[in-house]
Amino acid sequence: MNKPIRRVSIFCLVLILALMLRTNWVQGVQADSWASNPNNKRQQFDRYAHPRGNIIVGGQPVTKSDFVNGLRYKYKRSWVDGPMYAPVTGFSSQVFGSNGLENLEESILSGTDDRLFFRNTLDMLTGEQKKGGDVVTTINAKAQKAAWDGLGDKKGAVVALDPKTGAILALVSTPSYDPGTISGSEDSDTKAWQNLNADPNKPMLNRALKETYPPGSTFKLVTATAAFENGLYQNIDDQTSTPDPYKLPGTETVLNNESPNERCENATLKSAMDQSCNTVYAKIGADLGKDKMRAQAEKFGFNSTVDTPIRSEKSIFPNSASLDGTAQDSIGQHDTRATPLQMAMVSAAIANNGSLMQPYLVDQERSASLTTISKHTEKQFSQAMSPATAQKMQDLMVSVVQNGTGKNGQIPGLQVGGKTGTAQHGEDNAGLPFAWFTSWAKTSDGQSVAVAVVVEDGSNNRDGISGGRLAAPIAKSVMQAVLGK
Repeated sequence: MNKPIRRVSIFCLVLILALMLRTNWVQGVQADSWASNPNNKRQQFDRYAHPRGNIIVGGQPVTKSDFVNGLRYKYKRSWVDGPMYAPVTGFSSQVFGSNGLENLEESILSGTDDRLFFRNTLDMLTGEQKKGGDVVTTINAKAQKAAWDGLGDKKGAVVALDPKTGAILALVSTPSYDPGTISGSEDSDTKAWQNLNADPNKPMLNRALKETYPPGSTFKLVTATAAFENGLYQNIDDQTSTPDPYKLPGTETVLNNESPNERCENATLKSAMDQSCNTVYAKIGADLGKDKMRAQAEKFGFNSTVDTPIRSEKSIFPNSASLDGTAQDSIGQHDTRATPLQMAMVSAAIANNGSLMQPYLVDQERSASLTTISKHTEKQFSQAMSPATAQKMQDLMVSVVQNGTGKNGQIPGLQVGGKTGTAQHGEDNAGLPFAWFTSWAKTSDGQSVAVAVVVEDGSNNRDGISGGRLAAPIAKSVMQAVLGK
């Protein structure tokens, strides 16, 4: 071989080696960064090149993949009863991404999860179309419908839990939206997206998990638990030493009770819970102090994020406050904030003899051939209180429903415990109050359910807003749907 040809050959060999090195570098080292590059649309197109798996409720899919045979996208996501299930499923859009379970379970639904490798390989060898796997939720279809119908055109949220397992049985937020209106890439989808994001009522906000409210008098359950757990009181019939009105410690501010008919002076814990006496439970909070109150609240989940797997907003019991602030925090006002999920967790822990189970929304993941890939394992979130305290709290909540402000939660044939709340908010409490009801119900054979309901604007008449009137009937219908009464 003459010298020039040898040089050209060596040069070509170097080029080939460089190309091989570059190819391996891109494929092996830079693959993930290229794949996740926002300018790389290939993965986005691939997501809709074949049918996505479904999100399952009660054995039936609440999602679909519609064949559209577009230039870039072959399929488009659609939903069954989209507005009702939007807080559970989230959305999956060809243009705007995804959220909720559609996002968190993307690898299963799109069929890219490593655990689906065998299924995908078999489909490729047999010529079958690639399909995503399914996500089976814990949602009870009847409970979801009862919560949805109960809220109707009101703004608010409902969460129902199985106290024994932590399974989320209902998750509803209103007003809501249809994820199908933003799932495509047409001008109409863009317009719908803009309208949803500009809507002052925030229909895309998952109020059940992502919004915190002053919990009002429902928080008195936490305060009563702290009183028993710290030995401040021993029994529900113990008489308190409480003036009415009560002057907040260190101030000249006087705290009154909502109704002049309430007999709250020196009331027992039971009578004070029945009537929802602010003075009694504010003084208990001040007597215990912020550290003991915060410690008890945190056993229920306050100041922690809760992954369901959709991550909830933190419910807050403040880390620092003056004594008068702690008194107000202890009746669910001032700086205390809670999600509806959090207040359902409070009732669930009480109903489950003090054991608070980790809330969860996904029961199992499975392949398109219905083979189970993963199954949820129940686990305890915390021991929120002793069983003895839990029994006292159950007695208090049953009395509220039988004798107090929660009578609209009564269900014949079931033992029901509950707590109402009417939470003030806004500057100088000028906003319409939030109506709360948190509760649990049990059958004689041990089945149970815990529910929390918040209604933001149930009436234009301020005096007509109360947890017992607005929220308790909704909780009642959900409990009946779960327990068949």
